[in-house]
Amino acid sequence: MGVQAVFEHLKGVSSVTSGYSGGYVKSPSYESVSMGVTGHAETVSIIYDPSQLTYGQLLRVFFLRRARSHAMESPGSGHRLPIPLRDFLHQCGAEAHNSGLYRATRRLEVYSRPIVTKVEPFQAFYPAESYHQDFLKHNPDNPYIVYNDLPKLENLKKDFPNIYQP
Repeated sequence: MGVQAVFEHLKGVSSVTSGYSGGYVKSPSYESVSMGVTGHAETVSIIYDPSQLTYGQLLRVFFLRRARSHAMESPGSGHRLPIPLRDFLHQCGAEAHNSGLYRATRRLEVYSRPIVTKVEPFQAFYPAESYHQDFLKHNPDNPYIVYNDLPKLENLKKDFPNIYQP
């Protein structure tokens, strides 16, 4: 759940919790979500200060992170963005960003296929198991971290220097 580490390094973010959302099983496990039998997507709950970080900046970080991992090119239940749609402007912004990102990245030739990340209404959030929380902090030498997450943090620092925090 490397997305947690990325969001923890943004100015204004006070808390990030790894977890699952969007499925039909209460309290899913990592194993069942990974097998695709619960309908959940891996996601995070982010608490942030909107005076330091905008919702649009959070979306840009999310979609660029997805872009760099090429996860937008392969469909699947794990490629969804469950958003609390309590604020209609957030919903419109997320949908506009999703469609606009595809047009922009096609011009830059980042992807050859459509973006399949789906923006959907928030249903419930289930925190992931304790061993998934702060995984990078507790496992800095884990091959997954070294290969996937450390490059994402370097890209975050390079792509968003004004909102990156060490």
